[in-house]
Amino acid sequence: MADLNENTLKLTVKWNGKEFDIPEFSPSDSVAMLKIAIENATGVRPERQKLLNVKFQGKVASDNFTLSELNLKPNLKIMMMGSLEEAIEGAMMKPDVGDEVVNDLEFEEEEVDVVNQEIYLAKIKKRVKDYKLNVFNEPRPGKKLLVLDIDYTLFDHRSVAETGYELMRPYLHEFLTSAYEQYDIVIWSATGMKWIEEKMRLLGVSTHSDYKIMFYLDYLAMITVHTAKYGTIDVKPLGVIWGKYPQYSSKNTIMLDDIRRNFLMNPKSGLKIRPFRQAHLNRAKDQELLYLTIYLEDIAKYCDDFDTLNHNRWEKYKPQKNRHAGNKRKAEDSASKE
Repeated sequence: MADLNENTLKLTVKWNGKEFDIPEFSPSDSVAMLKIAIENATGVRPERQKLLNVKFQGKVASDNFTLSELNLKPNLKIMMMGSLEEAIEGAMMKPDVGDEVVNDLEFEEEEVDVVNQEIYLAKIKKRVKDYKLNVFNEPRPGKKLLVLDIDYTLFDHRSVAETGYELMRPYLHEFLTSAYEQYDIVIWSATGMKWIEEKMRLLGVSTHSDYKIMFYLDYLAMITVHTAKYGTIDVKPLGVIWGKYPQYSSKNTIMLDDIRRNFLMNPKSGLKIRPFRQAHLNRAKDQELLYLTIYLEDIAKYCDDFDTLNHNRWEKYKPQKNRHAGNKRKAEDSASKE
């Protein structure tokens, strides 16, 4: 987590009579990212954590504060209260009291200037250098890149159900099978790696025979940025992937996520998917992945540069098939003459 030219913080969390070492953090990282790291170490989900001595002006610090704003002492031992689910299956089958409210930010043009700020480019460069990938399948020549979120994008992780399958978004496997023909597929979730692996296993994604996942990314690949209007937020910069695999860029990459702020660093590459919630009520009528299957197929076949697309209007996209076919015929005729 530590970034260039910044002192790192070594932290320990004390919970349930045990102590857990937390990966080194940069002062510019947020409390939200700290909570995810604690979840990875202890299994206690961020919304259930109460960090007793992580405070700002005497009050418990909210998730959007950076660690530097809290003036945390080196080698601080964080005291935590929180309940632990026995396993993710149990958590998926239990009803939560209320539903989480996601503050999805609608960014205006002036907020997009964070993209080229040197401090954030340095963070991305650091992630490219230090983040270790566990690559399941190597990239294939000529394929575009599809990056997918998990929670509320591929399945509803909050509703009541007896199996993970009941919480899976309709047409998930059909969607991934179709996408795999034109795209290499990456899963990126703002959670710990062990939870990503468990969710992909429960949904049958990690072992499916009709498509392959290239690798997973977790919260450690994210960076914290500061915006003038919305304060400190954590985002998923695609530059982390592009830095490791230069064959991908904004011209051939698309990211699907139910939270718009996650692609603040790459606004043109992000498509905000409708969140899949209340699976028991919506399974029969949710067709988001079915229609996105068509969109991804069309842009892969008929668009050479994804930078020219407006993913906010994906439902109205009409591929210029005739022009593409005409250009293809011209190229074939030219080749035959030679």
